[in-house]
Amino acid sequence: MHNPLLKPTQLPPFSSIEVAHIEPAIDAVLAQNRAEVAALTAEQQAHDWQSLMGRLEEGSDRLSYAWSTASHLNGVMNSDELREVYNRCLPKLSAYWTEMGQHKGLFQAYERFAASEQYTDLNPAQKKVIDNALRDFRLSGIALPPAQQQRYAEIQQRLSELNNKFSENVLDATQGWYFHTDDVSDLQGLPDDAIEAAASAAHSRDLQGWVISLDFPSYYAVITYADKASLREEFYRVYSTRASDQGPNAGRWDNSVVMQEILALRHELAQLLGYDSYANYSLATKMAETPDQVIGFLEDLATKSRHVAEQDLAELTAFAAEQNGVESLNPWDLAYYAEKLKQSRYQLSQQMLRPYFPLPKVLDGLFAIAGRLFGIHIEEQDNADTWHPDVRFLRLSRDGNTLAYCYLDPFARSNKRGGAWMADCRDRRRCADGQVQLPVAYLVCNFNPPVAGKPALLTHDEVTTLFHEFGHGLHHMLTQIDYAEVSGINGVAWDAVELPSQFLENWCWEPEGLALMSGHYETGEPLPNDLLDKMLAAKHFQAGMMMVRQLEFSLFDFRLHHEYQPGETVIQAVLDKVREQVAVLTPPPENRFQHSFSHIFAGGYAAGYYSYKWAEVLSADAFSRFEEEGIFSETAGQDFRTHILEKGGSDEPMNLFVAFRGREPSVEALLRHNGITPKA
Repeated sequence: MHNPLLKPTQLPPFSSIEVAHIEPAIDAVLAQNRAEVAALTAEQQAHDWQSLMGRLEEGSDRLSYAWSTASHLNGVMNSDELREVYNRCLPKLSAYWTEMGQHKGLFQAYERFAASEQYTDLNPAQKKVIDNALRDFRLSGIALPPAQQQRYAEIQQRLSELNNKFSENVLDATQGWYFHTDDVSDLQGLPDDAIEAAASAAHSRDLQGWVISLDFPSYYAVITYADKASLREEFYRVYSTRASDQGPNAGRWDNSVVMQEILALRHELAQLLGYDSYANYSLATKMAETPDQVIGFLEDLATKSRHVAEQDLAELTAFAAEQNGVESLNPWDLAYYAEKLKQSRYQLSQQMLRPYFPLPKVLDGLFAIAGRLFGIHIEEQDNADTWHPDVRFLRLSRDGNTLAYCYLDPFARSNKRGGAWMADCRDRRRCADGQVQLPVAYLVCNFNPPVAGKPALLTHDEVTTLFHEFGHGLHHMLTQIDYAEVSGINGVAWDAVELPSQFLENWCWEPEGLALMSGHYETGEPLPNDLLDKMLAAKHFQAGMMMVRQLEFSLFDFRLHHEYQPGETVIQAVLDKVREQVAVLTPPPENRFQHSFSHIFAGGYAAGYYSYKWAEVLSADAFSRFEEEGIFSETAGQDFRTHILEKGGSDEPMNLFVAFRGREPSVEALLRHNGITPKA
């Protein structure tokens, strides 16, 4: 990192990155890029593609490379020192991006190029780069008077700081609490591996007994398996009040004011650019065209799903009453009794499946499936320079030719952001010397690490998460587009970007796919037919409850950004209204789910969380072609690679989908895949 001007084919030198060198490296790249833009816009001659876009892409790549490395380390190896440097860099980057977005000379260079004969000779991907850039100039306030441009810049800088502060508060609140006990009976019902992990966590803190943190795998084990209702309740109340004005750390890492300021600034930004709401502004770069279209889509799914969710809750309530005499269910009872009911009905649990999904076998299966579908080979590379011993480095190739690389960071640990995600380390692009820079992906999960000499054993849900993120990775890595702005996941409409990820999840439910990814960690025995049959039979278990939960998140996000008015404290009111419409069990009043809803307050899903369901329509319908032709159909796999994965953001997603499927998508496959039959 101390040498910011690395060759375009180099990978991050993680072993030599020093936190103290990050900020000077970023400063050097920003200065070089500004000088390059100044020189370019001062030139009087007409530009061709390489003299304009090629030079700008070089600068963008330099900055993307330097910052993605620092940003990634901030997420997976967070420390006080790195956080301080990261926070100092954020306003510098925000100022730079705003400056470039409002650079009159640069905008005029694009406009002249778009009006020239050169533009007419471009290929479709190149034209998409230019068209997207002109759109983004408008969305960056290029047409605003100077005072409003200055306000736009201030808003963007402040938003970058607030988004990061929100994320820091969630991380600190998650790590700022743990449960400690000397009595193992408190943990009755928890799986052996969870108890072993709790003993290991206690030992690492120099404590006797057992310690359970709020990291999601630990929280999930308690809320799903702990027989002690008071323990489940304690964890639920602490987890659902993280970073808020409620709970045991009330006010300490409270995101309340952060959220209000984020919403106010987003609304002001949208209004500056002539949009009625931030939701309208958000749709300017998405497949969906109007807020009414999005809300109508979500409410239609809610109408078709809510009666199934009500049936799911009624079944759970009756089961809990029969088993334990529980008269009414609390939110901390849902996962527990759902797991008990699943075991009772199907003689199946996630824990029963864990021994058959050791991570090494799952990875072998994932690579084999991707290989059969898309004609690629994936292998782990030894002795790679990584940021942690757990990280694996993968090479993707076809016919012996390297296509891409991927870092896989699978396990939860201290100072690592929770959840699972894919991010780009390097973009595919063709350099000025004709050399192709290969794409490189970061793939991050938070599975329980190996314990007691056993390999990491995954639940089937975690297997699905791994496939989901690797689907994003394939979208980034298999692109054949040579222009960074529209290669891989770049330039893809946000409500279509989940298509490849959700699409790949389907193989986690297919017997032929499961045979490749499962095998007992001790004996190698494949997943027994009776367990497979039970798993498939239980696929749609509680599907209605899961559907309305996602619709609750989506409607809350979209309405919050669409209905916001300055001066109103609407967050809880909007959430309560949405829950009244779609939820079948109301959380307790102190629940502050929204205070840790990082997707919309710290990620890229503001007024866009609906994208998961929108893209699920695309992914379910895309997979239905494989159901028709065979789940390992070479023709269908090659078409998906050619029309979806290789094209990246070089064309409109509907055009790409129609090219693959032969028609526009239908919602019927989504409902069928979720086991939901609309009420007559």
